[in-house]
Amino acid sequence: VPIYYATGNRKRAFWLSFLSGLAEPVGAVIGYLILAPFLNDHVFGVIFGMIAGIMVFISLDELLPAAEEYGKHHHTIYGLVAGMAV
Repeated sequence: VPIYYATGNRKRAFWLSFLSGLAEPVGAVIGYLILAPFLNDHVFGVIFGMIAGIMVFISLDELLPAAEEYGKHHHTIYGLVAGMAV
């Protein structure tokens, strides 16, 4: 929608959005082809651990303070603990 409002052309906005969305799967395929020989259970464990750390950081640094602004911080903390337990 912002591209459409900036250009005023639906066709151009569609194609620019399509190309932008196409970058992620193309990058994933290229990354897989490059990293495929190095992927094993140990590497996956390290990667999943890093991703879990990033998700916890985002939860604690961004989402929890935002929830406190709306006054529902107790429910948010319960949900955070339950989500980590899962």
